[in-house]
Amino acid sequence: MLRIHPDRRHLTDETGRTVYLIGDTAWELFHCLNREEVLRYLDCRAEQRFNFIQCVILAERGGLTEPNAYGRLPLLLGEDGIPDPERPDLGGPYSYFDHAEFIVSAAEARGLYMGVLPTWGDKFNCLWGGGPEIFTPENAFAYGRWLGARMKHHDNLVWILGGDRPLTEEKHFAVVDAMAAGLKEGDGGKFLMTYHPMGGQSSSAYVHDRAWLDFNMFQSGHGWPTTPSHEMAARDRSLVPVKPTVDGEQRYEDHPINFQPEKGYFDACDVRVTMWRNLFAGTAGDTYGHHAVWCMMRQPSRYFPGTWETALKRPGAESVRIAAAFTDENDAALFDPIGDAILDNEPGANYVAAVLVRGERRAHLLSPCGIPETLNPDRFPAAVRVSRAFRPADGEEIPCVIREDGTYFFPDRPCGRGQDAVVTLEW
Repeated sequence: MLRIHPDRRHLTDETGRTVYLIGDTAWELFHCLNREEVLRYLDCRAEQRFNFIQCVILAERGGLTEPNAYGRLPLLLGEDGIPDPERPDLGGPYSYFDHAEFIVSAAEARGLYMGVLPTWGDKFNCLWGGGPEIFTPENAFAYGRWLGARMKHHDNLVWILGGDRPLTEEKHFAVVDAMAAGLKEGDGGKFLMTYHPMGGQSSSAYVHDRAWLDFNMFQSGHGWPTTPSHEMAARDRSLVPVKPTVDGEQRYEDHPINFQPEKGYFDACDVRVTMWRNLFAGTAGDTYGHHAVWCMMRQPSRYFPGTWETALKRPGAESVRIAAAFTDENDAALFDPIGDAILDNEPGANYVAAVLVRGERRAHLLSPCGIPETLNPDRFPAAVRVSRAFRPADGEEIPCVIREDGTYFFPDRPCGRGQDAVVTLEW
């Protein structure tokens, strides 16, 4: 069971151990894969050291009209011929919700938390996408209450409301608030709850003051230039009341830059730099994604390079195990982010994210391009030394030296894109 850390900025399990969420966006998992495929997916992600899988019950891509792998739809039609949230289809074996529970249980058996969206956002705010809008405050409450009661025997859930849509009208707020209330009544308040916003935004812009919102979620997204995730984290961390914040959707590996394949694709370096910047920005988690995996793509194209199976072991996903090992060894709840670890820290590609470790004479920093930088003498004493430096791509230890003037550099190593390094300083 996940809980809010006493510091109100991080998450813990029931033993009090800090849990840093390392997620994957598998939005169409319930909708697209059969049980054998589900187990292949979950086994791979567990082996790679992911601990949080985000997926949607009423999915975006034909989630109300295209059946799952067993030919089942989630909802029966109402008298108006529209799928009715108060009429889940439960008849016979392999119903949609039986399959969903199989997946939640399989994840639980592998030590994986599940971030479950009851619905994608186009089902209450069809700003774009297929919709249709089927939710009112009344049926959102009923659906939430039923779903919460059905799932409350699990221990590995987090509820994620929203689904890539803003709240722009009072009716949108009313639906989301009602669904949150229904979930809490159904599960007895057992599971933590957050909200997944559209790209470049945070849940804090809409529902930070809601009692049901246990932690914020922002989406640094897939645009170019990508919204700086560490800046979004800092904004959320500055708010009152204090709540943890998580990047719920960073730039996906192999996603078209700015949604345009002709501009190229985000790669493993983009994934790693955002992942480690989020960790050193004081977030409670970061969510990886691959553009062919979130939708469980079966046919590659220019817009979706790869299939979900061929994409599972792309370099960005494989590098997750390095971040997971680091958070196992280092308590993220002790990280105090600092923006002035180096002199003239520049925004953008060269921004060096850094944290001081509370109660210790130690700091960690991410050098995104391996460029020599000068430590801020107001932050670090002259006796500072490098205790460890490694490549977040594969964990390989690399040499790092500090000159007398406080400049650190990486001997005999090129600078530039893909030369990201994590450095631990002690004094």
